[in-house]
Amino acid sequence: MPAAIQVEKTKLKQPPLEIHTLGDRVLRQPAKRVAKVDDEIRALVKEMLQTMYSADGIGLAAPQVAVNKQLLVVDIDPENAANQPLVLINPQIVKVSKDIATGQEGCLSIPGVYLDVVRPAALEVSYKDENGRPKKLQANELLARCILHEMDHLAGVLFVDRVDNALALNQELKKNGFYAKDVQPIAAH
Repeated sequence: MPAAIQVEKTKLKQPPLEIHTLGDRVLRQPAKRVAKVDDEIRALVKEMLQTMYSADGIGLAAPQVAVNKQLLVVDIDPENAANQPLVLINPQIVKVSKDIATGQEGCLSIPGVYLDVVRPAALEVSYKDENGRPKKLQANELLARCILHEMDHLAGVLFVDRVDNALALNQELKKNGFYAKDVQPIAAH
């Protein structure tokens, strides 16, 4: 059994993968399940982590780097070298809390835009880790928000699609060189 994927939490001048931005069609395609967790997937996980750390992110989903697979990496404590990043392959929400929370979100695919999004405050998620082992995780607060945000990417949904304040959304997008026409609003759940 291979050990956990080790990646230095440093910024690379040339990250291995390109992060696609709002308006790019690859961000809107539903991701496909990972059939087999193998060395190719682990190599992708390593490159995704290196790319995420290089961009000062705390989460990255495979569709953001134009890979149409249900795979995401999360590290809500990137400053802490001892904190292992999470690798979620084929994640499924088991349940979410009735409690909701509003929090500010940003996205590596929409740099510079930070807006409030309402999401469940806690969740339980099942997934496979980088070795293909089935896992379950209960998360709340920032970790829950980050997992839900990244899982949205697997369905072709971006956080701006969930923003209720249209005025603030349009101002932020325009200020950062993005277009409101690329947002696909969905009702809060």
